[in-house]
Amino acid sequence: MLKGVLRVLGLDPNDRALARYRRAAEAVDALEAQVSALSDEELAATTTVFRERLDGGETLDDLLPEAFARVREVSVRTLGLRHFDVQLMGGMALHEGKIAEMKTGEGKTLVATLAVVLNALEGKGVHVVTVNDYLAKRDAEWMGPVYRGLGLSVGVIEPFMESEDRFAAYRQDITYGTNSEFGFDYLRDNMALSREQQVQRGHRFCLVDEVDSILVDEARTPLIISGPSEESTEPYRTADACARSLTAGTDFEVDEKERNVALTEGGIARCEQILKLPNLFTDYGHSELAHKVVQSLKAHHLFQRDVHYVVKDGEIVIVDEFTGRLMFGRRYSDGLHQAIEAKERVQVGRENQTLATITLQNYFRMYHKLAGMTGTAATEAEEFKEIYGMEVVVVPTHNPMIRTDHPDVIYRTQREKYNAAAEEVEECFKRGQPVLVGTASIEHSERVSKLLKARKVPHHVLNAKVHDKEAAIVAQAGRFGAITVATNMAGRGTDILLGGNPSFLAREEATRQGLDPVQDPRGFEALLESQRTLCAQERDRVIQAGGLRILGTERHESRRIDNQLRGRSGRQGDPGESRFLVSLEDDLLRLFGSDRVQGLMTKLGMEEGESVEHSFLSKAIENAQKKVEEMHFDIRKQLLSYDNVMNQQREAVYKERGEILEAEDLIERAWSLLADTVTSVLDRAPDEEGVLDPAPAALHLKSLFGPGIEGPLEGATTREGMEQAKEQVLREVRRRFDAKVQELGTDTANALFRFLILQVLDTHWKEHLLAMDELRRGIGLRAIGQKDPLVEYQFESFNLFKEMLGRVREGFSEFALRVSVVEDRPRSRNRNLRESRDLLLPPQAAGAPGDLENPGELATATRTAPIHKGPKVGRNDPCPCGSGKKYKHCCGRGQ
Repeated sequence: MLKGVLRVLGLDPNDRALARYRRAAEAVDALEAQVSALSDEELAATTTVFRERLDGGETLDDLLPEAFARVREVSVRTLGLRHFDVQLMGGMALHEGKIAEMKTGEGKTLVATLAVVLNALEGKGVHVVTVNDYLAKRDAEWMGPVYRGLGLSVGVIEPFMESEDRFAAYRQDITYGTNSEFGFDYLRDNMALSREQQVQRGHRFCLVDEVDSILVDEARTPLIISGPSEESTEPYRTADACARSLTAGTDFEVDEKERNVALTEGGIARCEQILKLPNLFTDYGHSELAHKVVQSLKAHHLFQRDVHYVVKDGEIVIVDEFTGRLMFGRRYSDGLHQAIEAKERVQVGRENQTLATITLQNYFRMYHKLAGMTGTAATEAEEFKEIYGMEVVVVPTHNPMIRTDHPDVIYRTQREKYNAAAEEVEECFKRGQPVLVGTASIEHSERVSKLLKARKVPHHVLNAKVHDKEAAIVAQAGRFGAITVATNMAGRGTDILLGGNPSFLAREEATRQGLDPVQDPRGFEALLESQRTLCAQERDRVIQAGGLRILGTERHESRRIDNQLRGRSGRQGDPGESRFLVSLEDDLLRLFGSDRVQGLMTKLGMEEGESVEHSFLSKAIENAQKKVEEMHFDIRKQLLSYDNVMNQQREAVYKERGEILEAEDLIERAWSLLADTVTSVLDRAPDEEGVLDPAPAALHLKSLFGPGIEGPLEGATTREGMEQAKEQVLREVRRRFDAKVQELGTDTANALFRFLILQVLDTHWKEHLLAMDELRRGIGLRAIGQKDPLVEYQFESFNLFKEMLGRVREGFSEFALRVSVVEDRPRSRNRNLRESRDLLLPPQAAGAPGDLENPGELATATRTAPIHKGPKVGRNDPCPCGSGKKYKHCCGRGQ
């Protein structure tokens, strides 16, 4: 109501922003004649000219009208696409760091070029984030001519790229990739042991395509780089066998709404009996096995095959609940993935230990300016504003929306609902109207497919099992008589054109004829033209049949997902229809629907196959969706609240790592670590009634710095005496430190200290992450004692972090004065050692590849010669290392 009043008074923020954008769009239009007179060479010089103007004091806002006009002109010349005024307005919203909500088919990919080009003029890099690797590569190639036509370079981050290629891609003016690739590259950069191993160059401007999917849906799961732990996987098999022997309702209770499982008293006794462990849930020593039993119960009763995951090539692959796509390389945490593997009788992988982690919220908030675009963002406007500080601007469509959205139809059972859906699809097929059937899972899509096969209705099924054909199937979903069954919003980023997509059809026909578009461009162009004619004729037939019909077979937990499915129809003013079919057995209504809905349906005494349409029921469904959305928002806020605590520590550690990697002189930093260690140890000397006991401190220093360091502490039983002893100990440590630096040489010492600090810091940071995981897992129990778990987490984590910093100082101090340079070992092993060493030492310290006269190798004083077991090797025998040389000329040299 308030929004309506503001609109009447002319105070609605969205309307005021659009009015401002319209005036700016008119300024861009006024430059069209002037810009169209420019030559291709003059347009290609745009970046150079505009960067000079930026250096001269102008701002990006000053350049906006001219830059947008040039982008539009180059787009017309290279792609044959001219930006509409509403697209210019969308580009302005993106430039201001806002979210542009534009309906499906309004050309968001083209809109992005406007803001991307303008912000790329700064020369600090622009990141464009897409929902999958296919779209990243497609959009970079598709929009590439526009960027290159203005003098800008484009790169793409793809999975499994070599480090050198990633480095080069990030050095382009514009870099496309997925949120996972950008996020994991950031984490990997902060695990690097040299500046050369880092690929990113900062976080200036980021444009997120399908921003709701990435910043909301995927933000519930943090990015984690992990390594396998040393634990055995056998306990998961044991826990799985135990879980299979328990009975729901008697031994345990399942809460589907909260996705949780709780053992009863009888269930606990049953587990202890099965596993022959009388104190399974009371003895801390058995806590890990008890936890695995609960995870196994979750795997069996909360996670369904072909709904939450699929079994592919003997592996468990997670299905994204929002996109329906397979998430290769992702694993459930906290032992749940291993529990599912045990359930499905596939090889159980080792549980992972976190090495680096960050939430998507905190990653994207690092950008100086963050913008996004999608077809559905208004429903999550509050979250975007609260978490990311981004406003949503709803941009009007170029042509009026004429799609008809029918009210929901509610059935009593799922069986009746799916039968009704199949009948409706059959009717549409008979009159040639294309239909896109949306389902919530692989299981449901295959159920619909079986019903259509029984009615002999030809169709395509698009779900996670055939994700590689996604774009091709969706592109032809608008053809006359086409029936497509798809999970959720599969195919996003690919337009559904009524009558078919001529480009996809031409490529298919070229493949069928064996025609290479690159080798025979004229032949392909003729093929493309014939397909355009065919699609245009078919488009008229589809419009006569009513346009694309969207048939949703289940309401999703989020209204946005339903709106995205609806938005596939009615693009660019096309006719279309949409309708959702739901049943009382659907998870949404069963778990979150009000009892009033169920009670009303029961009172009506509906017979087999009957359905109900009423605005009250549709409102009840929408309220149920709002409940779920609020619950998920709370989950994301809680995740972020806890991660904010970790984020402060992460930023401190990563900042320290960055300074260590960048610093040319680390000698003074190394000395400060040693001095801090000495001061910390001596300040903690036991004090009883004013009398100090120096013995523990002396022993501690001796273990860190070696014998002889403890001498000044003898008799230091007072604070004054301890201060004098501290000065003497510091002088002795400094003497040893200076001698070590002189022994190593400045260059080698710098490289060595850099390596040691990073290794010690990374080791203890990894252990700290493990401790934080354990703390986070059990901190919720503090609520029982009337304490705020978040406040307790902040306090405990701060103490853990201080302890970690102390261990880092002592860890470095323990090795800093004991390392030495030793003569290089035999040539056959030298190659592998140098490959690692060259990343740590500057070229002058590492030696040239062929220089074996004076090469260096880092080693500690405690290093011992390897112990060889086996038969004695003769001097003229082949060397056992496999080099192909005689033993006396290889590993036996000098013996």
